[in-house]
Amino acid sequence: MVGTNLKADTMSLMDKRSALEAEMNVIIERLSQPGGPGLSGNLLDSEGFPRADIDIHAVRADRNRLAVLRNDHRDITEQINQNIQLLHSVRLASKSLPVGESGNVEGSNAQDTSVVNVGHNVLMGNTVSAMDVDVNVSIPFALVDEINEASPAAEDGLQLGDQIVKFGNVEYGDVSLPKLASEAQTNQGQGVSVIVLRQGALINLTVTPRVWQGRGLLGCHFRIL
Repeated sequence: MVGTNLKADTMSLMDKRSALEAEMNVIIERLSQPGGPGLSGNLLDSEGFPRADIDIHAVRADRNRLAVLRNDHRDITEQINQNIQLLHSVRLASKSLPVGESGNVEGSNAQDTSVVNVGHNVLMGNTVSAMDVDVNVSIPFALVDEINEASPAAEDGLQLGDQIVKFGNVEYGDVSLPKLASEAQTNQGQGVSVIVLRQGALINLTVTPRVWQGRGLLGCHFRIL
């Protein structure tokens, strides 16, 4: 029953992560409103006094809460990834097991035939279905935590809170901000295939890194998960 327990545990963790992401997005949007302090902007005015146009206490509370949520999100994501890898290994191991007359893998729970989506991988019974995609393809590795409304990223469809699953040739596994920046620079003026996870759904976009009136070629900021 290991596979079934892992499946249930993974689903529970994904629900918890979704709740964290929803709360994070609310805080990010609140801090990033026009005229707002942003996620790390200065809370002092040009003369060194606390800014009078914002609620300093509320901003600090939001930033502290966001830091806690990010840490919790990272820990849960790591556990989800470990579970998916284990489920993936179970699927690979099942290929070498003998198949009975009914076509089921011997020793599996024949009555547990429910199918659920976990990170866009199909889990069937105690094992991962052979129809699933590479587990790495479905794991987000970065979050859009800042984006300029007039930026190339925004104009091409990226939104605040989007989780990046694929950016050109960059996928989960060995990701860093320099690699993302290099991918954008290498493809300047060319469409880059981007897959994002938005409100539980995978969305395909084409984003073209290009020079615009603001900084960078995309006008957004990615935070590695």
